[in-house]
Amino acid sequence: MQSLADATPPIALGPLDGRYRPAVAPLVDHLSEPALNRMRTHVEVEWLIHLTDGGVVPGVRRLSDDEKDRLREVVTTFGPAEIEELAATEKVTQHDVKAVEYFLKQRLGQIAPDQADAGLGELIHFCCTSEDVNNLAYALMVKGAVERVWLPKAHALLEALTGMADELRAVPLLARTHGQPATPTTMGKELAVLAHRLRRQLGRIERAEHLGKLNGATGTYGAHLAAVPDADWQQVSRSFVEGLGLTWNPLTTQIESHDWQAELYADLARFNRVLHNLCTDVWTYISLGYFAQVRGQGTVGSSTMPHKVNPIRFENAEANLEVSTALLDVLASTLVQSRMQRDLTDSSMQRNIGTAVGHSVLALDNVVRGLAGLDAVPEAMAADLDENWEVLGEPVQSAMRALGAQGVPGMDEPYERLKELTRGRRIGQPELIEFVRGLGLPAEVEQRLTALTPATYLGLAPDLVDHATTPGDQSAGTTQESTPA
Repeated sequence: MQSLADATPPIALGPLDGRYRPAVAPLVDHLSEPALNRMRTHVEVEWLIHLTDGGVVPGVRRLSDDEKDRLREVVTTFGPAEIEELAATEKVTQHDVKAVEYFLKQRLGQIAPDQADAGLGELIHFCCTSEDVNNLAYALMVKGAVERVWLPKAHALLEALTGMADELRAVPLLARTHGQPATPTTMGKELAVLAHRLRRQLGRIERAEHLGKLNGATGTYGAHLAAVPDADWQQVSRSFVEGLGLTWNPLTTQIESHDWQAELYADLARFNRVLHNLCTDVWTYISLGYFAQVRGQGTVGSSTMPHKVNPIRFENAEANLEVSTALLDVLASTLVQSRMQRDLTDSSMQRNIGTAVGHSVLALDNVVRGLAGLDAVPEAMAADLDENWEVLGEPVQSAMRALGAQGVPGMDEPYERLKELTRGRRIGQPELIEFVRGLGLPAEVEQRLTALTPATYLGLAPDLVDHATTPGDQSAGTTQESTPA
């Protein structure tokens, strides 16, 4: 049998680089191995410029604007040739960050070829341990991936979901608590609950801090002070890290402690779990016939049953959310641990960030496409409501309780009386009206309760959708007409 490992071009081992590549391709610019080397190059270039612009090392000239532009161009033009060159260098150095250092020294020699500038190359990676470069590179990579790829997709999902919630705000729905018929709600309100939950997690993710450090082999600035004792190295470090758009971490071992990463991944995982909840709920609504999958569904639902249109987008999203969440959980739990001042578990673990975020991006893509293919079927929801008049036992006994508290006679044991009427049996409108009219209620209350139907027993459900569609206003919405209990 021919070995597929020898095929050209190489066959992807995992699905993100195989069948799902189009959906996650934008993450390659942020969380791939070449993206890591490009960001390392960026950090090394900016550190060299920072040192020379600030006159940190006495006697070293400032780089000209043209030289700085050409150095930064090494980063902006970083492509296949540079990837190949770095790979060849790393085979010699057997060290990825050292390969970047040698790569940049060679480029600097072309940009500033004068023999008098030969020493400038020694300021590339000056007083840095590899983790000084890596922690900053990863912080910038993760920040870029979340802000430029993941968040736009999450906001697109939220926009689609809140749009559906608003559209379906007043469509009555039989609720099911513990899988049993329960107090009616609206489809819009139930989707709004999920939208509100997702929005809260998005807010946490958007407020995330991305920390960085540059302080040497064990976080003491030992080499820095030995080389240039008169420099204010804490300020030099802080201004550099903050200049990259990160938050400076003043106190670390050899590694930046990665706590911020653990916090971010926990929030991403929580978002995933809420989104998983949305997938299972929508899947169930589809199975109940509350949604029809008709728009854009030119797919084969079953290989043998032509009538079927399977909810594959939501099932695919569930699986990818589970993979993503599992990886985010292990990243969050592992990255906060480090033996003494340094071990390399974090180095291997961080190479899986792209996979963790990629499966979440893929799930977001599937859910958005799945929602776009749904049409609500209010008739199916109404039919279920009409089959469950017993859910009106709640408002009747609640009204009796209120009257009993006011001293109206004949309102004793309301819960028990409604339980006897409704538990374990189906009732319809005639049975409920007969029961209500036999209670001796005040005329206004009797009229209100006999006019009630499962489809009109909605409380404030339509109004509550406003909390998801206009999240800036958390006050109570304007009261629409709905029949109170």
